Amino acid sequence: MSTQLGLPEDIQACLFDLDGVVTRTAVVHAAAWKETFDAFLRERDGADFRPFTDSDYDEYVDGRPRADGVRSFLSSRGIDLPEGGPDDPPDATTVNGVGNRKNELVLRKIRTDGVEPYEGTLRYIDAVRAAGLATAIVSSSANTRDVLRSIDAEGLFDVRIDGVVARERKLPGKPHPDTFLAAARDLGVDPSRAAVFEDALAGMDAGRSGHFGYVVGVDRVGQTDALYAHGADRVVKDLAELGGRA
Repeated sequence: MSTQLGLPEDIQACLFDLDGVVTRTAVVHAAAWKETFDAFLRERDGADFRPFTDSDYDEYVDGRPRADGVRSFLSSRGIDLPEGGPDDPPDATTVNGVGNRKNELVLRKIRTDGVEPYEGTLRYIDAVRAAGLATAIVSSSANTRDVLRSIDAEGLFDVRIDGVVARERKLPGKPHPDTFLAAARDLGVDPSRAAVFEDALAGMDAGRSGHFGYVVGVDRVGQTDALYAHGADRVVKDLAELGGRA
């Protein structure tokens, strides 16, 4: 049986990804990754370099912690860089340097263009909270708090597990389920009673391997079949499709 929120009746908490689910920032991240990797590959391989593609973003980068995304994509091209450290400058030829280069681009784009929320998601979260369910934001982004504050949405979540918290607690990122499991634990809810809301394939994998009670895929880019293949129980284009009125 499903409730008016489109969820099984025994769900007690909702765990939301940020980019692509709550905010329209997934496209900003994708553009920054492409600009970063194309510049790196052009410098390394010359004018005939093979560009970073949308498929590369979906398979190797989307939803993963920044350094994991760099490592995963470069490995797919047979490139092995030294790890470096989190404070590497953005021009360093290291995994962390490339990741920090991308983060500089993202922050610049966000400062220039601002951040827009998905209004259907905000209304759905209002309805979830009105129904008495707990909420958490679970994101690999180290900029989660600033992004939420920019859209006045920080108060919509009882718990925040983001890139900063994951680093402090030494939690592996998606596709591992650890960040979602930490959010459920902080909320005092068994994973089987929590629903995961994700747009990334890595997030679907995390929801499936964490044995969560319900996994909702949010398809903003036409990858419904892939979201189901990676473990979604239901796929929607917008959370408003699930129902819910605050």
